[in-house]
Amino acid sequence: MSNRAVLEVIALDEEDAVAAQTGGADRLELVTDMAADGLTPSTASFAAIRSAVDIPLRVMLRLADGFAAGDVDALAGRAEELRSAGADEFVLGFLTADGEPDLVAVERLIAVLDGCRWTFHRAIDRAADRDGLRKRLADLPGLDTYLTAGAATGVDDGLTTLVAEAARAGEPGYEPQILVGGGLRLDHLPTLRTAGLTAFHIGGAARPRGWTAPVSADAVRAWREAIDA
Repeated sequence: MSNRAVLEVIALDEEDAVAAQTGGADRLELVTDMAADGLTPSTASFAAIRSAVDIPLRVMLRLADGFAAGDVDALAGRAEELRSAGADEFVLGFLTADGEPDLVAVERLIAVLDGCRWTFHRAIDRAADRDGLRKRLADLPGLDTYLTAGAATGVDDGLTTLVAEAARAGEPGYEPQILVGGGLRLDHLPTLRTAGLTAFHIGGAARPRGWTAPVSADAVRAWREAIDA
């Protein structure tokens, strides 16, 4: 991957993946079942997408809607299968009932990932203490990205938080890259880019005809051009 700003696109299948890469995506987040906000895809789906494109793939580890870990053993088993199929980047993140990071679940999974790079996803936007979560996860191996809107309700409400966190880059807990996603729009980009943010995540924005339609290479290209402007 080049030094340009990162554009990550959600892909559900090979058609999405090819369109996203054609439009200029740098990386894909692989999920299934967007009705549940994105769950772990099958190993077969991962393998098919891996064969279709040559950009990095981050695979979601999540078996049910929400931010509780659920059956961690089952999830670890899926992670092992995906690792055996060649997956080497992942997305995960779980909270306890009181909004604290579920370190037991997270550490169980990253032991299986064995050094793979991973994103802590938007569970951070529902944490009881964002700063505290970052500091508690700071020493976990492989964590290089936080996917966040800055607020549970999306980037509109989270802009101030995102800008403030970008200004803390390099502090303990703030070393991972901020990947902005969750209600992200093109008109947010000038503020985010001015703040120094360099990674952006889109899902529905890559599908002008909705989630029942595939990713549009033209839509992804419009984001690529706006980010690079």
